[in-house]
Amino acid sequence: MELLIALSIGVLVACGVYLVLRASTFPVVMGLTLLSYATNLFLFAMGRLAIGVPAVIRPDATVYADPLPQALVLTAIVIAFGMTAFAIVLALKARGETGSDHVDGEVDS
Repeated sequence: MELLIALSIGVLVACGVYLVLRASTFPVVMGLTLLSYATNLFLFAMGRLAIGVPAVIRPDATVYADPLPQALVLTAIVIAFGMTAFAIVLALKARGETGSDHVDGEVDS
């Protein structure tokens, strides 16, 4: 299970970095989204995955999952969604002003 998660994180980071280095704005936004997914998966993996155990501590529970990684990932998802929306609006504004979706504002030939 850990190997699968590590490979998934590696693939997401590799694809994210590849897309961030593209010249158009839409692949850059997709790359940033993939990098945020990789970060969220990394946070989940660092929190020691526990299957079938409660996340809330009860007096009768002997084993429980740590709720902190789940709270961090939930917060990261909300922040990533806001950043993605801001990046899309910024890209649309730049396209409207420059007439191109090139990240440097150059006109496509």
